[in-house]
Amino acid sequence: MLRILITRFKQGCRTLSFPKGALPVLPVRYRGRPVIAGQGGALDLGAMTFIPDSGVRYSNDFRMAVRRREDLILKGDEYALARAVNDGIVKMFGRSLKLRQVSAGGCNACEADINVLNTPVFDLSRFGIQFVASPRHADGIVVTGPVTRNMREALVKTYEAVPDPKIVIAVGACAVSGGIFADTPQCSNGLGDILPVDLYIPGCPPHPLTILDGLLRLIGRLSKG
Repeated sequence: MLRILITRFKQGCRTLSFPKGALPVLPVRYRGRPVIAGQGGALDLGAMTFIPDSGVRYSNDFRMAVRRREDLILKGDEYALARAVNDGIVKMFGRSLKLRQVSAGGCNACEADINVLNTPVFDLSRFGIQFVASPRHADGIVVTGPVTRNMREALVKTYEAVPDPKIVIAVGACAVSGGIFADTPQCSNGLGDILPVDLYIPGCPPHPLTILDGLLRLIGRLSKG
């Protein structure tokens, strides 16, 4: 036991300092927000699966969460990062936010990166944000997956069970736009066609830091950048 305690002491604090200090530097191979400045055209980050695309260059910037679906259309250097919902929501949920996660037909990639936020590295609970088992105990829902036909009713009922006021967060390309399943009869073309969405977090899957950054911006805990 003594050896374990000594080893743990030597390891020090493993929790990221984010959002304090300089932005974390992710590995070179990480594909962050695309760069199209000087190339013309536009990219829909909400529909991108972040596979190696010909002619697309990726930055190392993980900050991509936005409030509106149209803000995911990337044109040039300007990008409208998410802002707080409103003063009322910030006052109510800014220090304590309970979320119910709904996997609406996802492949488990986005779900896995959401779960990572509960590890010591990210320590989501230090911001007062927690995932709960019942929508009746939640302040909002986090939806992953393309919302399959078989999951639509369950999703809507979960949303209705959350007390007002409530927030809705779409995580991953499938929840944002339908992803690779868009325009198929079995899935929706994005959560926005079913429920009012307050935060869109693109990626396939989004990095845990992208999700964390978006959550903090939504509740007014982060506004820089």
